[in-house]
Amino acid sequence: MRRAKQKMCCRYNLPPLTDTTYKGNRKEGKIMKATGIVRRIDELGRVVIPKEIRRTQRIRRGDPLEIFTTGDGEVIFKKYSPMGEVNTLAAQLAEVLSRQFALTAFVCDRDRILAVSGSGRRELTDRSISQPLEKLMEARKPYQSPGAPEKTLLPCEGAPRVLLCAAPVLAGGDVTGAVGLLTEDRAACPEDAQCKAVAVAAAFLAKQMEE
Repeated sequence: MRRAKQKMCCRYNLPPLTDTTYKGNRKEGKIMKATGIVRRIDELGRVVIPKEIRRTQRIRRGDPLEIFTTGDGEVIFKKYSPMGEVNTLAAQLAEVLSRQFALTAFVCDRDRILAVSGSGRRELTDRSISQPLEKLMEARKPYQSPGAPEKTLLPCEGAPRVLLCAAPVLAGGDVTGAVGLLTEDRAACPEDAQCKAVAVAAAFLAKQMEE
């Protein structure tokens, strides 16, 4: 299956073999540029992606990256989302969940919301996920709203709807995304059928990525 790729990427121009110390930066081997930081490559071909770039591009330990080269001598590191391989299926599952429970359903990877069905679709699609949702996925456990308005979680910053229930997508032992239902009622608690349906959808997506 053709692998989908995210738009965000980090570009590195390989530095010359001579010293490249920047006058305004006393740390040797670095030059601050408009597109990032130039780093020297070691004898094993390794290069360290600076913390600043990893933070702004939300690159975490263990995240898959694709490496490309261009005719201009550029080496490009591009973030890869396994969930992109099942984008069409994710949209179909979100639509089925939304129709079944008359709620807004979504599917996301570890960076952004990929598919939304139901009310608020335009406001949520392709938005960056919130930190609480990111931590929820890292916990590798299903989530159920406690029914307390002050403890609700948002799928993305400023979203009008909160998480009712969600389940992480675990493919090959790695967290690749999540499936969830949203509600406008901050005091609502999910039903067992809703939690099970979300968990089944997440497991099905994981199975498709593993095959």
